[in-house]
Amino acid sequence: MFGNYLIGLREGLEASLVVCILIAYLVKTGREEKLPPVWTGVGAAVALSMAFGAVLQFGSTQLTFEAQEALGGSLSVIAVGLVTWMVFWMRRTARHLKAELHGKLDAAIAMGTFALVTTAFLAVGREGLETALFIWSAVQATDDGWSPLVGAALGLLTSVVLGWLFYRGALRINLAKFFTWTGAMLVVVAAGVLAYGVHDLQEAGWIPGLHSQAFDISSTIPKDSWYGTLLKGVFNFQPDPTVLQLAVWAAYLIPTLAIFLGLFGSRPAAPPTPTAPAAPRRDSAGSAA
Repeated sequence: MFGNYLIGLREGLEASLVVCILIAYLVKTGREEKLPPVWTGVGAAVALSMAFGAVLQFGSTQLTFEAQEALGGSLSVIAVGLVTWMVFWMRRTARHLKAELHGKLDAAIAMGTFALVTTAFLAVGREGLETALFIWSAVQATDDGWSPLVGAALGLLTSVVLGWLFYRGALRINLAKFFTWTGAMLVVVAAGVLAYGVHDLQEAGWIPGLHSQAFDISSTIPKDSWYGTLLKGVFNFQPDPTVLQLAVWAAYLIPTLAIFLGLFGSRPAAPPTPTAPAAPRRDSAGSAA
């Protein structure tokens, strides 16, 4: 549940911040009459994201078992790729996000109402579609009933409240640090989703090695125990992974987390030591050359 709460919080807060920046800019520049098109675009993006999630959830139930596993595994891999790109992109552009959105909003206002609706729709819709896909993939990787969806919904609700508090100026935190640490935790969650996606593809027969287990500690950490459920909900932990699952999990998690946290970055070069200016050269007459 915590893993899905983190997904909802992290993804939802990005969308909330985008909306806050758009609304605050229009209000501060005295263009409140442009707010309805922005809200129209935001509403359309939310509706599209919910419809996309519903299609994934209910459409997949009409498929055969092998097709469900193939679809779930493929979309899990795609979702991990999108989320990985997103956390790196947000870490790199968070400081310039406000200026970028302001520029796009000015251009949209100059082009007309439809452009304004489209700008808000695209700004929020991208986050919404990524959120729907990743939450669906994370839910498929668990068997806790409604608990993952409840966790994701609580995370989204928390992000809306935080976004409103940001807008009102009642809450100020270091967003760079927030997105860095939540991004790092999201990479850990994504590693579990990726491993489970590989398992789905193995069950669908797309990838071999389904019966080649790396280890089995189900007797030590039963899947139905409270701590087994906790590990499953937070990290998508599986006590009996296949060799390929374990290899993919490690191959993704270790380098991705190291690069994201800058552990492979080179040290900044030391500033040059200031040197005293050279004394002016004098000629034989004693005057400065």
